[in-house]
Amino acid sequence: MKLPALPNVRETVFSLKSYAGAMLALYLSYSMGLPRPFWAMTTAYIVSQPWSGAVRSKALYRLIGTFVGSAMTVYMVPRLSNSPVVMTAAMALWVGACLYMSVLDRTPRSYLFMLAGYTAAMIGFPSVTEPTLVFDTALARVEEIALGIVCATLVHSVVLPRGLAPALTLLLDKAVRDARLWMHDILGGGDAGKSDKDRRTLANDITQLRLLSTHVPFDTSNLRWTAGAVRAMQDRVAALTPIVSAVEDRMRALQADGQPLPENVARLLASISKWIDAGPRATHATALRLRAAAVRLTPSIDSRSNWRDALLASLMTRLRELVDGYDECLTLRSEIRAGLDGAARRAPRHLDAQRRPLHRDHGMALLSAAAAGLAITACCAFWIGTAWSNGATAALMAAIFSCFFASQDNPVPGIMQFLTYTVYSIPLSALYLLGIMPAIHSFEMLALAMLPTAFVIGVFIARPATAGKAMAVLFGFVGTMALHDTNTADLVSFIDTQVAQIMGVGLAAVIAAIFRTVSADWSARRIQAANWRDLAALAASPRTQARHGYAARMLDRIGLLQPRLALAKRPDDVMAADALKDLRVGRDITELQRARRHLPMAEPVLRPVLDGLARYFRDRSSWRGGQKTPEFLAQIDRALAGVAGAPAGPAARDRAVVALVGIRRAFFPDAPEYQPAHPHMEGHAS
Repeated sequence: MKLPALPNVRETVFSLKSYAGAMLALYLSYSMGLPRPFWAMTTAYIVSQPWSGAVRSKALYRLIGTFVGSAMTVYMVPRLSNSPVVMTAAMALWVGACLYMSVLDRTPRSYLFMLAGYTAAMIGFPSVTEPTLVFDTALARVEEIALGIVCATLVHSVVLPRGLAPALTLLLDKAVRDARLWMHDILGGGDAGKSDKDRRTLANDITQLRLLSTHVPFDTSNLRWTAGAVRAMQDRVAALTPIVSAVEDRMRALQADGQPLPENVARLLASISKWIDAGPRATHATALRLRAAAVRLTPSIDSRSNWRDALLASLMTRLRELVDGYDECLTLRSEIRAGLDGAARRAPRHLDAQRRPLHRDHGMALLSAAAAGLAITACCAFWIGTAWSNGATAALMAAIFSCFFASQDNPVPGIMQFLTYTVYSIPLSALYLLGIMPAIHSFEMLALAMLPTAFVIGVFIARPATAGKAMAVLFGFVGTMALHDTNTADLVSFIDTQVAQIMGVGLAAVIAAIFRTVSADWSARRIQAANWRDLAALAASPRTQARHGYAARMLDRIGLLQPRLALAKRPDDVMAADALKDLRVGRDITELQRARRHLPMAEPVLRPVLDGLARYFRDRSSWRGGQKTPEFLAQIDRALAGVAGAPAGPAARDRAVVALVGIRRAFFPDAPEYQPAHPHMEGHAS
């Protein structure tokens, strides 16, 4: 059996800082005479994170959530303690409602709702036997938990704080590098399989970047002053995805049936590829020249323009957007670098990136809430029916663990892993609670006795591969002492508490397995259906919607789809390609809606296309299939002819043509070429 590696400097520092924060919280709790000081130590370890910004980002929300949950307990318990059934229903409803909001809010703020839910259960259930003391109990729990949060935050922020800057900038550079590789493969006409692999890698980078960047405003380094630029760069990298995909599609269309690209277009593609390959050395002046070259090569569209003209105009438009987007990424990266050096510039244009709509699945949130409520109800029913003295512990454990893993498609493996390693911690808990603690008569001895175990567990928490298992051992070890009065604990109460813990966690797993677990494939299809509902609403809307808000939500869903498709062992599933195509179509619909306002003469031909798109995506979202009818193709071609025949001049006309080309290619890639209303002998693309 391979022995664990010795701790490195980073792991040692993290473990010692976590221990120091926990001991400070424990010391203050003892000094203040709080009844269960080990809640402070438990909380300090739960709050501790490798990056100081992550600790700070969650601290405030944890404090508020704890206070709200305690206030709800103080209000609820005295009024309902004489009606166990009503009390159970009220507590299940409160925890479920808080969990529902927590699952919907996929930001650090979600901790506020989660803590508000299970803190009420954690304080309320043990207090039902003595409702007159509920205020004192709630106040003590708030003080203990607040001490743990504040002490951990203070230590991780002041003592050798580990900033997010190295990890985040490394991930930013990786995302840009992977985007560069993907663009290079596309522009150079590389292998389709390698292109798909590069696309999946970039999608994973974007997802990881989104998760990490939520902590940037709370970081301890200069990185926090560049939070706007970081968010903006993340959005720009993500926005390259549909643009590169559209470029790839137009190139394939122009090269169909073995046709070569026009020589000047091929030269432009090679120049753009060379500029992109230069990486950080790529200059803005070169970007301006490439953009101007794309403008010169864009054919003028009129009623005589053929399909190849329209494809070429669409390709040049997307190439201009590609150059602009990548150039903006490089500019933002330079701004972030300057910010880290302490010379950040104010950039108001980045502030719009702070509000990025994320995917919300109300159905899954409701299912998670119902499963938590059912687990609490089942525990309480057993508790009431048997008059079990430690039933409160089982009920609060069911509440806590139903919340901990609620955001996962299948929470059972996570809960069962926690349960397994909690069981493994029982001998350690027994040793300390029944053997060491009675022999300790000073805080200094307690701190020294805790050091070896806490240090080893802290090292394993610092390692991503073992963090979950180590946290389970820690929770079982320290949490057991938090649930006991360490001065009066005995073997009988210890065994009773362990049985209650195991029952509560196990019941949460059973309920989740029966009512909450969904497959990765099912979850992916649900996300896809949400895309289709948004597209239907986008096409049917009488008003133009914000393109960036829709694109951010779609890109977020692509990031959510990618790991689920991998878990389903189908990384090349057609669903991933469909999601990318939907992203392109959404962009085209938005452009069409924007252009429609400035082209009143084209309204009669554009409206049927938008209505057809709305009808198609409504059918898809309800899993009725959605039909790509010949009549829909004819409507797109009539719209192309109508828009191309509009008076020259407005940029809206060119945007509408590019959007209609994209929609036609997305729905009818193998259809015969569009025929202009007034054909002439030679096309502009020749």
